[in-house]
Amino acid sequence: MSVTAPLGFRAAGVAAGIKSGDARDLALVVNDGPSRAAAGVFTANRVKAAPVLWSQQVLSGGRLRAVVLNSGGANACTGPEGFQDTHATAEKAAEVLADSAGEIAVCSTGLIGERLPMDALLAGVENAAGQLSRDGGLAAADAIRTTDTVSKISFRRGSGYMVGGMAKGAGMLAPALATMLCVITTDAELTSEELDAALRQATSRTFDRLDTDGCMSTNDTVLLLASGASGVRPDLEEFGQKVHEVCADLARQLLVDAEGASKAIAIEVVGAASEQDAVKVGRSVARSNLLKCAIHGEDPNWGRVLAAVGTTDAEFEPDRLNVAINGIWICRGGAVGDDRSKVDMRPRDVTITIDLSAGTHTATVHTTDLTADYVHENSAYSS
Repeated sequence: MSVTAPLGFRAAGVAAGIKSGDARDLALVVNDGPSRAAAGVFTANRVKAAPVLWSQQVLSGGRLRAVVLNSGGANACTGPEGFQDTHATAEKAAEVLADSAGEIAVCSTGLIGERLPMDALLAGVENAAGQLSRDGGLAAADAIRTTDTVSKISFRRGSGYMVGGMAKGAGMLAPALATMLCVITTDAELTSEELDAALRQATSRTFDRLDTDGCMSTNDTVLLLASGASGVRPDLEEFGQKVHEVCADLARQLLVDAEGASKAIAIEVVGAASEQDAVKVGRSVARSNLLKCAIHGEDPNWGRVLAAVGTTDAEFEPDRLNVAINGIWICRGGAVGDDRSKVDMRPRDVTITIDLSAGTHTATVHTTDLTADYVHENSAYSS
């Protein structure tokens, strides 16, 4: 299923030799129309990889025919030559598709600071074009993996149309977007402006609230392409919900596959004066290494939660803070609450609920524990 679940899309994933061994490392997703409407959101990092800069330019026209994605190299911090490599990639895809490079997006992921092996990559684009099919979604999702242990795909069925998606990401997962490449497709009839609105709303409450390690990538890209092949003009509210569901599903898959993680932590902030306050508090708690270590050790240490909450400028009174872990309110009124021994920390999923007692707004930020495996994975090789 994946990106080829909606009508009008073909995909392929091939081993181009960008990575060592015979693993797939190049994907091609093609929109056969009749529409080419598209939208995208990108990393907020000021250091942006060449493919991000290229794809941002391409998306200014609101149309995409195809997306080329490679793993095995980020093509970030590679200077003018790296941008030329991205341009050459788009030109090659345009050549094999008999189309325009100005409607070809490019995405890369892997090691920063090294140029891509262009001979292998360009040959891979041609090979992928020869293998395009409606069954190619799974191979494409496999080809964009780096430290991901599994492929990540999702789809939802709307009223006469489909939304499908694939993503990669296992480390450097932090806003904006989390460190990821993601392609979402639909066969609904929509304008680029409508796609943009739906995508931004969905990502703001899914990928933007995934914060496993506080590290922001140079390559984050989420693209939404519409083929219009179903002939259905969807209800915009329903369509936005389907895009949100696909993004939320993919974000959850990124979370549970995060590098070295043994716990998936949901930080629910309730009773906030504003949604912005709720997100701010949730993010501060998600980035507390002390708390993440405590959760890994299955210690319901609510003091570390309060310490993180207190570093924000969110509106609250310290003596009105309440904290629950896995449903047990172990902190009430900014002090000791229920017996902490009642908290079952054995499940992989851990929910921390923080009641600011300052309003009616809520938000949930997702993170993981901090483990020796995470340290090993990010110290044993360049990433």
